[in-house]
Amino acid sequence: MYQKVIVIGNLGNDPVMRYTPNGHAVVNFNVATNRSYTTSEGVKVEEVTWFRATVWQKLAEICNQYLKKGNRVLIEGRLNSDDNGNPRVWIRDDGTPAANYEITANEVKFLTPKNGENDASGEPPVVSGEEPEDIPF
Repeated sequence: MYQKVIVIGNLGNDPVMRYTPNGHAVVNFNVATNRSYTTSEGVKVEEVTWFRATVWQKLAEICNQYLKKGNRVLIEGRLNSDDNGNPRVWIRDDGTPAANYEITANEVKFLTPKNGENDASGEPPVVSGEEPEDIPF
């Protein structure tokens, strides 16, 4: 069996870096995805879904160095679940139930341009620093 999750969204916080007792780097951050639509009654609805991302080793160190709150990223990895295959559920400090989707990322692409502003066109900017090749037709 195989699963792959791809999420594009904005960081809700700066990455938090730590090291395991074995010296492996791990970084965590939250990513928000947005969706808006209009109901048949004409009411505009805005939905935000949060994902908690975990990144390991060298990629974790790179994420910690270059990412910050508000940056747009593409995360590719696997979805983690509880023992029943559901999102992880817990009780908040105020007593209300909460759940989250957790992704262990094996790839993170930085989509925010180097100047730090998100591209309003919706097209991912070129983040490699290379210019696209001319197509000869």
